[in-house]
Parts: sequence; C-alpha cells; structure tokens
Amino acid sequence: MENLETASHVTLGRMPIYLKALHAMRDSGKKYVSSIALAEAVRENSSLVKKDLSYAIKSEGKPRVGYEVAALISDIEDFLGYKTVKNAVIVGVGKLGQALMGFGGFAKYGLNIVAGFDTNQAVVGAVVNGKPVLDFSSIKSYATENGVKIGIITTPKQFSQGVANELVEGGIRAIWNFTSRHLSVPNTVAVRNEDMASGLAILSKQLDDMLKKEDK
Repeated sequence: MENLETASHVTLGRMPIYLKALHAMRDSGKKYVSSIALAEAVRENSSLVKKDLSYAIKSEGKPRVGYEVAALISDIEDFLGYKTVKNAVIVGVGKLGQALMGFGGFAKYGLNIVAGFDTNQAVVGAVVNGKPVLDFSSIKSYATENGVKIGIITTPKQFSQGVANELVEGGIRAIWNFTSRHLSVPNTVAVRNEDMASGLAILSKQLDDMLKKEDK
C-alpha cells in the first residue's frame, strides 16, 4: 500500500467524495462494492478510482465481489487521518470564525477546535460552542503548551501574514487559510487555502458552459 506522502492533492481531494458515496451504500445495506460501481456512483473513471483506492486500502477486494464497504470506509478514514484527533485553534472570531467554531461536523474528520483568538476585546472572553475566545497575544504560549498543530485563519487579509508568523512561532505545523492573501511560511508548514473567489469562478464558468450547451 502506498502512503499519504505519495498521494497527490487531487487524489486526496477525491477521497472524501468516495467516502460520501460509500456511506450512502452502507446506509442502504450494501455490503460489497467494486471499483467500477464506486466509479459510476461518483461519476469518475473506474481506472482512476482503483488507482486512488490503492493508496488507502489494506487488502485486495474479492474477485467478482469487490471490496467490503465497511472495511473500505475504515481504510480511507484511517488513511486520511480522520481517526486521529487533531486539536486546532481559530484566529479571527468574526462571523466566519464563530460559524466554524460552532460547527459540530468537524469531529468526524478528527478535527477538534479547542479555542478561538482575537484582538477585539468585545469578543475576547466569550464562549462559542463551549470553546473560549482568548486574546491573540497568548496564541504562541497556548499553542505550545497545548500541543496544537493546526491553525485556522479567518481574519481580514491584511492581518493574515502576521497571524501566520505567530502561529508558526507557536509550533503550528498546518494552516487552513480562509483569507485571500498568499501566505509565506517555512516549507515545514502545510498550508491549505480556501479561495472562495476561485471556487465561485469555477462554479460560474461551469454554469455558463452548461447553459451554452442547452442553448445549442
């Protein structure tokens, strides 16, 4: 079995899609699934799906039967690290930050948001979904003392690089960036940028293309 380091970002991005389809199959009572059936469910090429699964599965499927659905779900979740709880902090407790702190669905992905940080004294001291909002000045010591390795940035973009610098100095090794600014961090720190403008542009282009086809 190949490991996480050899899987591309594109492959990793498809894994949650496979999981969603597999969960639906399990809930409907399906016990086994072939790579062809899974590919049809997610509208992907079967060869691509089989290659993707090779990164995660711990055992081969049964001839003419396929993979055991429950085991395949477990293998993919283990591969993606969903079974290992990872503590995270959010910096920027505005509307988006509060929404993320209040979202309970992160737990099934192994993400545990333990606290929020802000410089706005109007929100410092508040509790969101049982999690404290602390003064940003304590971020480095908090992350170090609590072994936090993931930082989520939801501040205005002009503050994001300074926030990233503080997070890195506090021992943060992965940053989920919800701002539109490109962050400069050491190559030992992973960054995931959630570019909403880019996502909207892709969605808009896909819509335009579909409408043009319908007009022909």
